[in-house]
Amino acid sequence: MHNNDPKSNASHELSLQTQALHSAFQADPQTHAIAPNIAMSVNHTFSPEGGAFSAQGLDDISDGPFLYAGWTNPTVRQLEQRLAVLEQAEDALSTATGMAAISATFLSLLEAGDHLIISDVCYAGVFEFATQVLPRYGIEVSVVDTRCTTLVRDALKENTKLVHIETPSNPLLRLTDIKALSLLLKQNNILLSVDSTFSTPVITQPLTLGADLVIHSLTKFINGHGDVLGGCILGSKPVIKRLRAIGGVYLGASLSAHSAWLIMRGMETLYARMKTLSDSALTIANWLESHPRVCKVLYPGLESHQQFSLAQQQMALFGGIIAFQVDDIDSIEQRFAHESAMFYYAFSIGHQRSLAVVMRTDDLDASTYRFTPEQRTQFCRDAGAGVVRLSIGLESADDLIRDLKHLLR
Repeated sequence: MHNNDPKSNASHELSLQTQALHSAFQADPQTHAIAPNIAMSVNHTFSPEGGAFSAQGLDDISDGPFLYAGWTNPTVRQLEQRLAVLEQAEDALSTATGMAAISATFLSLLEAGDHLIISDVCYAGVFEFATQVLPRYGIEVSVVDTRCTTLVRDALKENTKLVHIETPSNPLLRLTDIKALSLLLKQNNILLSVDSTFSTPVITQPLTLGADLVIHSLTKFINGHGDVLGGCILGSKPVIKRLRAIGGVYLGASLSAHSAWLIMRGMETLYARMKTLSDSALTIANWLESHPRVCKVLYPGLESHQQFSLAQQQMALFGGIIAFQVDDIDSIEQRFAHESAMFYYAFSIGHQRSLAVVMRTDDLDASTYRFTPEQRTQFCRDAGAGVVRLSIGLESADDLIRDLKHLLR
């Protein structure tokens, strides 16, 4: 019988690439199937003699028996355990979407009178939730360029409880020095959460750099097939226990067993996929940088990236997302939408097929960021009138470049 018990003495010697396949998994003892099972039941029987079950944080739900799928589920719990291995976390909480993971984090850790700092450029839903919704509940929010640790330090207040960053950020691929920022925040007893969706644990493991929480939209690279929504928060057991007791129970954004099963299917090929698309993205970014119609390329793996040195320090690869400016964004948008043979014109990232979308500065200003004059100036230094964001898939880099030649003619 093949021995892949995650508790075996040899498991700690395995690379994370290998553990993506073998951690928290054993062949079914009855059928000997070597694909994870799906526990689709909402309800589980239990013995009333087992004692009272508290969902208010007195007991960690994940340590108790499976009772109700809205709280815990065997398949979802297996996904959490496997993700925790890859991020080198003590525990994890899965949610129905990446946005649910963010809202569970903010609403579980913050209350009226607290202060939150977020990156000035980040996922639109996160920015809007933080700046437009949280203040309604008495939570103070500051928007800071977290590329500069000094700016974060200057924004700290006595009531600051949490700093939330994206690195690389969406859509400008700005980086934050996780290690330097975590050292600053630990001196002030402030938590640091890192949205690492663009990186995945293949590229960066924020907890090993001092972060308290790592957040992923599992919809993106970790699933990798564009067919399921999901989110996850990872960190120490005490913090995840608090999030599970509040966000996991009361916000109602539970991940379904079938979604968890699909995400586990995707994460088993995560290392191979991230290596392939990162290699392709670097090749394409270098090609774009030499094209006469391209004004600027934003990609952490280019020496022209303002934070290339930091990227080399905290990124094992440089990822699959490229943003670039062009001389005529209107004509290029139409060509990507109607003439591309390789790029699907669509939102989201992390699909096995390459995606492209135009993100205009004016649209982001009107709908999401609502820039101050200074913030708009800073944004336009990278984005100009807007950027084309590419999510590189698993196609040949040569074929993608051939298509880009046609689109940029």
